Amino acid sequence: MKRPAVQAVAVPLLTCLGTLGTLTAYAAAGNAGTPARLSVAEGRVLIPAGSDATAAFFTIRNTGGSDDVLTGVTGPPGHRAMLSRTVDIGDNARSMAMVKDATVPAGGELTMTATTLDVMVSPPPRLAPGDRLTFTLHFRHSPPRTVRAVAVVPGR
Repeated sequence: MKRPAVQAVAVPLLTCLGTLGTLTAYAAAGNAGTPARLSVAEGRVLIPAGSDATAAFFTIRNTGGSDDVLTGVTGPPGHRAMLSRTVDIGDNARSMAMVKDATVPAGGELTMTATTLDVMVSPPPRLAPGDRLTFTLHFRHSPPRTVRAVAVVPGR
């Protein structure tokens, strides 16, 4: 009578041990991924043409094995900074839409451009070519990164 009870316990126990051993080997071989490792190069901020807003652009590289998510941006004091994206609204017209977050893919990069994702800055600061503004990029899994953006004339 004892023998079936031992077998009933042995099968799940051996299955758990086998699964644990396989997962341990998988992780030890480096296949389980590594945390995100982010770097941000100096960005660009457009010298504003009007009084509503301007845009800043950054390239965020992730050399880690896991995705991370850009969740927000803090701009220079006195200026709001928000993630935004250009969207087509029909008839060759475009509009700006606020974005909650953006993924920085593992082993890849998130490149902001005037036609994709950018950081909208409002009200726009007074800038001359070569001026620099400081921004802090906030991420879901990584610590914030404080970076600078150099002022450039649009189209250059």
